[in-house]
Amino acid sequence: MSEASVRAFFAAHAPDITVIDQGISTATVLEAAAALGVEPARIAKTLSLRVGETVVLVCTRGDARLSNGKARAALGAKPRMLGADEVEAITGHPVGGVCPFGLTAPLAIYCDISLQAFTTVFPAAGSRTASVELTPDRLASLTGAIWIDVCTLPETGD
Repeated sequence: MSEASVRAFFAAHAPDITVIDQGISTATVLEAAAALGVEPARIAKTLSLRVGETVVLVCTRGDARLSNGKARAALGAKPRMLGADEVEAITGHPVGGVCPFGLTAPLAIYCDISLQAFTTVFPAAGSRTASVELTPDRLASLTGAIWIDVCTLPETGD
C-alpha cells in the first residue's frame, strides 16, 4: 500500500518521475547506495522527528548526521526521533521506505541544505526496495519543503 501511495503521488504530480524497484533491500543508506550504484551521500534519507507536539520529516543526504543544536535553532525545539511503530502509523511508510511522498496525512517537510551538493539524489519511495531519482530542488518543490541547515557532514563536522 505504501509504495502504491507513492506511485499515485507521482502519477498525479510528476508523471515523468519513475519509481525504481530494485527487488533487493534499499532500507539503509549503505544498502540503497550499493543497489543503485551511487555513493552513500547521494541517498536522501528521510528522518521522522517529533518537535514539541508536531511531527516533521527532514530529508538529508545519506552521510549527514542530525545536529541537535542546529535542529533546535531551525525548528524551535529539540527534535526526537519517532519510534518505528509511530513512523509507519503517521507516514504510512515502513521504516526503510520512509519518504515525503504519498503520506497518509500532511506533514511539514524540510530539506537539509546538504542535499544541494548533488545534481540528483535518491529518496526512498514508500517501500524497503523502491526509490526515485530527482534533483534536490524538485524534491523540495514537489513536497513543499522548506530548506534548513540542521545537519553536520562527516568531512567537515559542521
